[in-house]
Amino acid sequence: MSEAKRPRRRKVDVVVVSDVHLGTYGCHAAELLRYLKSVRPKVLVLNGDIVDIWQFSKSYWPAAHMRVVRHLAGLAAKGTKIHYLTGNHDELLRKFAGTHLGNFRIDNKLVLDLPDGKAWLFHGDIFDVTMQHSRWLARLGAHGYDALILINRVVNFLLQKLGRPRVALSKAVKNRVKGAVNLISGFEQTAARIAVDSGYRYVACGHIHQPEIKTVATPQGEVVYLNSGDWVENLTALEYSATTGWQLYRYADDPAMRQASAQEIDAGDQAADTPVAELLSDLLVEFKLNRSDMA
Repeated sequence: MSEAKRPRRRKVDVVVVSDVHLGTYGCHAAELLRYLKSVRPKVLVLNGDIVDIWQFSKSYWPAAHMRVVRHLAGLAAKGTKIHYLTGNHDELLRKFAGTHLGNFRIDNKLVLDLPDGKAWLFHGDIFDVTMQHSRWLARLGAHGYDALILINRVVNFLLQKLGRPRVALSKAVKNRVKGAVNLISGFEQTAARIAVDSGYRYVACGHIHQPEIKTVATPQGEVVYLNSGDWVENLTALEYSATTGWQLYRYADDPAMRQASAQEIDAGDQAADTPVAELLSDLLVEFKLNRSDMA
């Protein structure tokens, strides 16, 4: 597709994406790539669980997942500042915190100095009681959840053939489990309280797969809590512009995404062979070499 025919990309100051889970059956890599090609962010924050090391396998790495990696490298080469913040499913990257190459950087947390206040961004798994006390249970749950997604896809395929509406088994289960974890650990309140104590106006997390923008009150004051959701079920992201503030993007509500074609998704990926692409490829090799340690 020629440049003249490509849809104009929306200019935004900051885009936050989390919980992509590349390397798993539940990942919607094609949809994510379509979204990323529809925006032109100055800063892109990958807020944890981008590559799922817990379930990473040599036998499952579709071309669509690699196209996402190549596109991210291309964005960095074209001037977008990319901050990869580590999560629990890609915790292996924590030993690379501080690594940077051009516009690409790996860290555990990030503070953005925005025109209307500072935003504190991190994945959020440190507030999850299952991560703090039962890591083996959390990993077991991740594998079971991935299997449920596969079952859900088969069920929806059959329902579609019968002309019946789709169901979201995996989302219903995830919402119940993560909702319980969120209630027990006080995820939002804990993040908000620490953010207020540190003088931040915004705190942005991922991890719990619950997209959200809301003001949270604490005894010390108020803070705007943001959660970017995920690209397994909700297909959501956070967007910030100095003129409109923070907005929650939902792929399902974007008419431009429904009109986009597969040709648009594939266009332009061949030009992403950059040093950042090589770094990301090296990290994928590292995942493979250390996969046995994740069991």
